[in-house]
Amino acid sequence: MSTWNGYIRFSLTIVNSIFSLLIGWVLDLLFGDPARLPHPIVWFGRAIAACEHRLNKGSHRKLKGGITAVMLIVLVFALTASLRTLFYHLHTPLDELTGTSLTGTLFDAILVFYCLAGTTLIREVQQVFQAIDRSLEEGRRQVARIVGRDTSELSAQEVRTAALETLAENLSDGVIAPLFWWALLGTPGMMAYKMVNTLDSMIGYRTPRYRDFGCVAARIDDAANYLPARLTAYLMAVGSWPRSLPSLLRFVHRYARCHASPNSGWPEAALAGILDCRFGGPHYYFGQLFPKPFIGENARPLCTADMRKAVRVNRTAELLMILLVVLAHCLLRQWFGI
Repeated sequence: MSTWNGYIRFSLTIVNSIFSLLIGWVLDLLFGDPARLPHPIVWFGRAIAACEHRLNKGSHRKLKGGITAVMLIVLVFALTASLRTLFYHLHTPLDELTGTSLTGTLFDAILVFYCLAGTTLIREVQQVFQAIDRSLEEGRRQVARIVGRDTSELSAQEVRTAALETLAENLSDGVIAPLFWWALLGTPGMMAYKMVNTLDSMIGYRTPRYRDFGCVAARIDDAANYLPARLTAYLMAVGSWPRSLPSLLRFVHRYARCHASPNSGWPEAALAGILDCRFGGPHYYFGQLFPKPFIGENARPLCTADMRKAVRVNRTAELLMILLVVLAHCLLRQWFGI
């Protein structure tokens, strides 16, 4: 009987974890980022900015930046794990009926909701295409919300290209990678990854100001995204059916390394291959020109139909990842008790 009870508790734990994941995912599908609610990423940004302002000066900047990055990541993981333990030990009358912790499930679901950015990303890209159809200046202003490069001199084609590149790259950073780390380390790992990604987006640049201080943060981000970026490309390729998968994968492997980042080129190459277009090329960041090779060869004009196709591919890849994560979570729990 005790063995049977233990099996039931173990099964309920798996179901509870998957249930919280699905709640958070559905909330993101319905609402996107909550603009009027406090967001953990905003707090991450403030913490990073405060540390950078205080420490990015004088000597030993690389060391100070590395310590800052590691400490912030560890702090987020530990704080999330502690809060999660606290919420799972808070009992409500419904807990006895369901056999799970309602407060713990809601806590995990809310964190998943905050960590996923698929819907917000798609909305932003859709708004770029709507804006560029109205005027070039409006399109430039809109795309500046989602890219780090200088947009003041971009052509209409470059605005559309920048939006689609961001859609592909941030499918990895904003959806696939958080889900990947959730599957391995639960919500604490997911939150720690978001700190990694926020660090890279704020200080992981090769500019005079951040070259030393953000070096370690950028390398940690490279490591954290190594597998998710490649997985994103493969999921996008599968999600582009009925396109020929072997030829698309050959295209991805050919052009994925035509990018300064060891990871961003993979989802960008996948989308360029799916749309039969060309991404990449030189861009301005913080007033400095960064030469970049092109991804693909067909420099054809992009249009709203391309954006819609890219959105469909993104959503399909996201759904495939959810299914993959649920399966992986069940297997890891069963085999290793993770």
